[in-house]
Amino acid sequence: MVAEEWLRNAAGALIGIAATGALTALIIGPSPNLPVLMAPMGASAVLLFAVPASPLARPWAVLGGNALSAVIGVATVLSVPSPVLAASLAVGAAIAAMSLLRCLHPPGGACALTAVLAAPQTIEDGFLVVFAPVVINTVLLVIAAVICNRMLGRSYPHQAHATPHSHPPVHPANLTEADFDAVLADYGEVLDISRKDLEMLYIELVSRAENANNLSGSPGRE
Repeated sequence: MVAEEWLRNAAGALIGIAATGALTALIIGPSPNLPVLMAPMGASAVLLFAVPASPLARPWAVLGGNALSAVIGVATVLSVPSPVLAASLAVGAAIAAMSLLRCLHPPGGACALTAVLAAPQTIEDGFLVVFAPVVINTVLLVIAAVICNRMLGRSYPHQAHATPHSHPPVHPANLTEADFDAVLADYGEVLDISRKDLEMLYIELVSRAENANNLSGSPGRE
């Protein structure tokens, strides 16, 4: 990644967090108890502005992951008196729920843990903390990501696309979406890349190799 890309990522996050904090303050007004920004939003910003193509940065992953995990964190605090047990249960349950609902978002685990670590205040505010500031922060940050990423020429919400200098395949592979899904399932681990992006990259790599072989006069693969 070139320095220009780093700067654009940092500038996007700076603008996104600043706008989110300022607008959240306007929405919830002055409050001695409710924070304007939640710490997990910093982690969400890294995904949204530095790696917006990641499946972990999809709008549903961000919105669903943060909100669902906050609900789980608050519910755990209200039902489990032991801080350590509450923390472990909250994070574990958040991961399980996000995986089940296909909204896995790493900062969601932080939202669940933050609710537990702020136990006295969480107990006092109850589920209000899920709406203000978690949901408000998350919605505003996603909106900022849509605007900033599109201004930078990126697709967000991300759509798989061919490379700017794509190479048409010489021998189109007779592969289906089910083939890629089967390979990913056999791999046995979650990869931080969508199946469609993996498919596009695979086709481009094979096409480049075929084109290079044709240009060099080497026999192509059967």
